[in-house]
This record gives sequence, structure tokens and C-alpha cells, in this order.
Amino acid sequence: MKNYPLQINPTSPDSFKPLALRRFMAGWFPSISSEMLILGASIFFSLFCNQLFWPASLAGRSATDIHTWIFAGSIFFIVTAIHSILLGLVVNRWTAKPLLSILLIATAVAGYYMNTYTVFFDTSMMRNIFQTDVKEARELFTWNMLGYVLLYGALPALLVTKLSIRKQAWQRTLVKRGAFLLGSVAVAAVCTVISFQDLSALMRNHKEVRYLVTPGNFIVSSTRTLLADSGDTQTARLPVGADARLAAAWSQRPKPALFVIVVGETARSANWGLNGYERQTTPNMARAHIVNFRDVESCGTNTEVSVPCMFSPFGRHDYDEDKIRKHESLLHVLEHAGIRTLWRDNQSGCKGVCKGLAIQRLDASKQAGVCDGDRCLDEILLTDLDEEIQKHQGENLVVVLHQLGNHGPSYSHRYPESFRKYKPTCEQADLGKCTRQEIVNSYDNALLYTDHFLDQTIRRLQVQSTHEAAMLYISDHGESLGENGIYLHGLPYAIAPKEQTRVPMLMWLDDGFASSSGIDRDCLGQIAKHPLSHDYLFHSVLGILKVDTKAYNKNFDFTAGCRAQGA
Repeated sequence: MKNYPLQINPTSPDSFKPLALRRFMAGWFPSISSEMLILGASIFFSLFCNQLFWPASLAGRSATDIHTWIFAGSIFFIVTAIHSILLGLVVNRWTAKPLLSILLIATAVAGYYMNTYTVFFDTSMMRNIFQTDVKEARELFTWNMLGYVLLYGALPALLVTKLSIRKQAWQRTLVKRGAFLLGSVAVAAVCTVISFQDLSALMRNHKEVRYLVTPGNFIVSSTRTLLADSGDTQTARLPVGADARLAAAWSQRPKPALFVIVVGETARSANWGLNGYERQTTPNMARAHIVNFRDVESCGTNTEVSVPCMFSPFGRHDYDEDKIRKHESLLHVLEHAGIRTLWRDNQSGCKGVCKGLAIQRLDASKQAGVCDGDRCLDEILLTDLDEEIQKHQGENLVVVLHQLGNHGPSYSHRYPESFRKYKPTCEQADLGKCTRQEIVNSYDNALLYTDHFLDQTIRRLQVQSTHEAAMLYISDHGESLGENGIYLHGLPYAIAPKEQTRVPMLMWLDDGFASSSGIDRDCLGQIAKHPLSHDYLFHSVLGILKVDTKAYNKNFDFTAGCRAQGA
């Protein structure tokens, strides 16, 4: 047998490869400069990783118009130049292979979810991702995603690892890198000037398009989110309603108050039976003595935005995410007034709303019949609730029940088999493998279970005897179920469809609570016909519970006109 000649170099990882084989591989994987690798990766991103960006940025333009091609060319060079600049600041001969390999795979993952569910990677979406627990993340991994990531991520990453990056003196490296960055800036500037009018119109009328430029979208949004959140964790929350006191009318109440706020998850108004949906997905609530609010708008399109917003005094009308996250919430104001609060969670936490206050995480419970070892049905929130109420005899108490609700895409896992009324159902997280009707059936079955959960909550409040009780249910945001090819939620608010921003809300009060609070249910029923929003939660709860504070705004209290004066 003929031996291949060997060339030994103990400092080289390829020193023991046959010379002929190394030469053959070198022909396939040539040596290139790090700048050429950056440029090649940037071109790859522009051409193959922006399937949503291109049709969105060129929408309404004729393919036969020369100006369309000029504009498209300008955008291509600008996007490529931007990624070249971002990569040029961090990629060098030592970091190129690991960093680009990770980035290629991360970009493929992002691209899959963007193309499958129409996801925009803005700061709120990145915060949502960072706060997602392992159980939520596991539901999003599918075989289709694996195939996509292998093709658009792992395969290009493998190619990058096979390339040989040229060595050169550090002085020459600095000169070349500086020239490369300046050249990228110049290309971006020239192309911006050439198509300035079209670009400015696009950015002015469709700002959200920038969150489709991949991977720049999640790189920039992640950086901004991490910087903002790291600052929040190091500082105490600014006080809200520190002057809060219970009104004098409290001395006349025969019993303390128990107010339960059920924060629904991903329930949309369009499929809510009480709101005129063709299916009666709320049969128990239809028979209950409740007030249903038909036209309610959410503060955001994902939990990370909506939950902090609805519990803040600022709301959507005065929206400032930084201000909301740096200030105390409604629950802190209630605590200032002497009302005890308790957050019971079957989801991913209170998003800072209950920071420093009592919280019970029940999503990892092991109760048979309610929990399967991975997830718990929402009835886990009612477990031992009676005992918790008894612990607060003689005290006013506000309990928040944070549902798992209709959290997608695994809608069929949000209810027990007995609630599988609408069939056939989508039994997997990969919605692309289900028909739209199967998806809707699963979603509606989950709403049936929420209706059952609310009915069970009311029944427990009716039988307890230590407090006057009331319940307010409101969902955090809605959901898209395939309308216009859009699934799940989280679109930028400015372009989000009403399916993601219109949510159900209802209220139940026992006779004692309504009487002591001076609330006229018939009047409340008339108010329920008018448009409301998450902005009303903070101030309405303060009004209902007779909390005096400068943080209260009567204009955003939907019960203000329905309460007897001096009650």
C-alpha cells in the first residue's frame, strides 16, 4: 500500500492530515481575509435571511418600474453595509468562526419564527423571549424548525468553520479594518442619498419594517433590552401612591373586602361567546350574574408589555415603557393603603408588577389531575385558595390569579379532555401542520376551559363567608389564528390586527360588595357598552376599593359614575 507523504507541524491542528488531502481541501475551502468573510456573511444575510423584509419594504411597487429596482438595490447595499459595520466592530481572526457560527444559527432560528408566525423582533419581543421559561420555549421547538435551522444556519456555519482566515501583521489589520468600515459607511451613505425620498417615506410610514432586518433586528433589540433591564434590577422602584389611604367610608363596611383580579392569557375578544361569537365559548358566564365589557383594548400585544402597563398609572395613553418599569404598580399602591395583596401565578411571573410583594408560583406544582409534570391547568390557581383567604380574616385582600389561559401555540394542552368539544383539534405546536379550523377548534376549547375556571372562581367566592367579594377578569392581549397568514401575537402595536389588541373583560360582585361599594350594576352594564382599555384597570380598582391617593384619576375609573356618592 502506498503511503501519503506526511508533513509534521506540532503547532498545527492539521499537522497529521495527509498532504494530498489537505491540498484537496484547500482547493474547496480557500484562505480569505476576515473582511471578506464579514462581507460574505453580510451578503448571505441580505439575500437569504430577510424573506419578510423584502416584500414589506417593496410593497405596492411595480416590478417593471426602474425606480423599484434602484430602490431595491439601494436597500440591499444599505442592509449589507449595516451588517458589515456591526460585524466589523466585533469580528476578527480569532472570533470570526465561533461568533459567525453562533450568529448564523441564531439568525436561522429567528428567520423560522418570523416566516412562520410573522414575528417582529423589537425590544418588547426580545424582552418576551428573555423572560420565556423553559416550558414555553420547549413548546416552540418543532421538527420543521430543526430542518430550517439545519439548512439556513448549521450548513453555512459548517462552511465558515472550514475556511482558513489569513494571518497578517496587526498594523496592516488595523488599516484594512478601518478602510473596510469607512467603505461600508460610505456605501450606506451614498445609497441613502440616492433613494432618500423613498427611504424616508418608508421609515416614516412603516417604522416597524426595521424590525424585519435580520439579524440586525435582534442584535440591536437584544442589546437595548439587556442594557435597560440591567439598570432596572439595580435600582429600587420609584414610589407610586405613597400617600394612599382607605377612605372614611370603609368604617361602615360590615366585612373586609376580597377583590380577585384574574389576568387572562391570550384570550381574544373575537372568540369570546359573550361578545357575539358564533360559538358559545362562555356558557357559564352567560348564565352568571356578571357585567360583560364588549369593547376593551389591550395596552400591548404580548405579556411583557401588557401586564406591567395595565397595572401602572401611565397606561397606553401616556405610554412610556421605561417609566412603567421603573415605578411601582397598582399592587404597591394598595399595600401603601393597608390592603394586602397576593399574586398567584400559573405562567411566567408577574413581570415586575409584584416586585417585593407576596407571590406564589404554582406552575411547577405536581398535583395529580391538574398537573402533568410539565404544565398545570389553570385550576391549580384555585388550589388552597380558601385557606389563603382564611389567613386574611379581618383584612382587606386583593388576589391576582395569572392564568396560563390560551397561551399558544399548544392550545390543545390548555384544557382537559372533557373540554374537547370542538373537533378535530390541532394536537401539536407546529401550527403549519394543522388546518386553520383545527387551530380555531383547539383555541375555542381553551376558552371553554377559561369560562369553567371563572365559574369555579366565582363559586369559591360565593361560599366563603369572611369577606365581601368581587372578581374582575381581563385578558392581557389577544391572538392571531391565521388571519392574513399571521399567527400568535406580539406584532408592533402600530400594525397589530384587532385580533391581538381586543380582549374580553367581565366583572362579578356579590350583593354585599356591591352595596358597600355603592356600585349600581345596571349602570355598570350601560358603561360596559362603551369602549374601554387596559388604562382603566389601575384607577378603577382604586375607585372600587375606595383608596384615596393623588395617583388616582377619576377620568379613567369606569365605575366612577356608577357609585353612590359617599358610599
